[in-house]
Amino acid sequence: MLSRRTLQALGAFFVIALALSACGGGLPGNSIATIGGTKITKAQFSHWLPIYAKQDAAQSPGAPTIVPDPPTFTKCIAAYRKALPKPAKGKPKVSDAQIKTQCQTSYNRVRDATVSFLIQSQWLEGETKDKKLTVTDKTVDQQFKTTKQQQYPQESQFQQFLKTSGLTIPDILYRLKLNALSTKLQAMITKGKTTATAAEISQYYNSHKSQFAQPEKRDLLVVLTKTAATANQAKAALQHGQSWKAVVKKYSIDQQSKLTNGLLSGVVKGQEDKALDTAAFAAPTGKLLGPIKGQFGYYVFQVKKITAGTTQSLANATLAIRQQLISQKQQNAVNAYVKTFSKKWKAQTTCRKGFTVKDLCKNAPTAKTSTTATTTTGQ
Repeated sequence: MLSRRTLQALGAFFVIALALSACGGGLPGNSIATIGGTKITKAQFSHWLPIYAKQDAAQSPGAPTIVPDPPTFTKCIAAYRKALPKPAKGKPKVSDAQIKTQCQTSYNRVRDATVSFLIQSQWLEGETKDKKLTVTDKTVDQQFKTTKQQQYPQESQFQQFLKTSGLTIPDILYRLKLNALSTKLQAMITKGKTTATAAEISQYYNSHKSQFAQPEKRDLLVVLTKTAATANQAKAALQHGQSWKAVVKKYSIDQQSKLTNGLLSGVVKGQEDKALDTAAFAAPTGKLLGPIKGQFGYYVFQVKKITAGTTQSLANATLAIRQQLISQKQQNAVNAYVKTFSKKWKAQTTCRKGFTVKDLCKNAPTAKTSTTATTTTGQ
């Protein structure tokens, strides 16, 4: 859980299809948002912003880590400029204005991720407090020690991780706490949604039989030619005992089937040229047929093998169906819960101008924009 990939997963601890407007006036001067009586401070934002900038850079190998210094982006422009390759001879140099636009776009993305994390963290803490769900420091500490030992058995490895991620140990403990709270909340939401009756399983099986069926498959030997005359020559050669390998090599224009000496294995109805498909699935095994005129030329073919279609029995499919039905029930329960959850906490969330994230702030602009937040930089 301490790797970059895992931290990204932890960051999405309870973000489940949030899709549920006036500027954020009256906020305390040191806050970017308030949720009920809880402030999210500029200091918190400033702490997490460079962490998310590093995670954002990790998604684009070779790109510089964004230096979040709006509105001038002087440091960001310098970082980008340093990372840019020299322009090819005769090509114009990338202008500072172009780089600044990229810095602004990147900053908006990182800013939104940071604000979203801070708001959703408070939402989760508030919701679990209301539901009297708790996680002890001892539990979090133990999880930290276990995960650290698994992923960073050498202390030097762990120190390097802290350096490259920008995280502190308290940051990691906080993320682990959020993850544990999220797990408890979801367990509460899905409690009782752990069974599927025999009737439900049977109904699903009968309504989705195609999911449990394997279609008939045929192995074909095929020669494809441009003309009917050439196809007849190929057929005659086969009738006179020449091997498929030799005939395919001499006459076929299909480069792919040439690699397998004309063999097309495991063909399912509907996969091939319509004319060949129709003829091949009506033919018996072992009979040389053609020429058949198709979309790409003339086919001479033989069905080498037929593998009959099968359907998995209800008894054999029961375990997979049960697991799928339980998963659906749990997801439906979460989806229903999150509608109320989102409405409840969004109604209590007011954001300062420049930090208004769509779907999280009740005062977010209603007009559609190219990013998930306003483009005004934070002050």
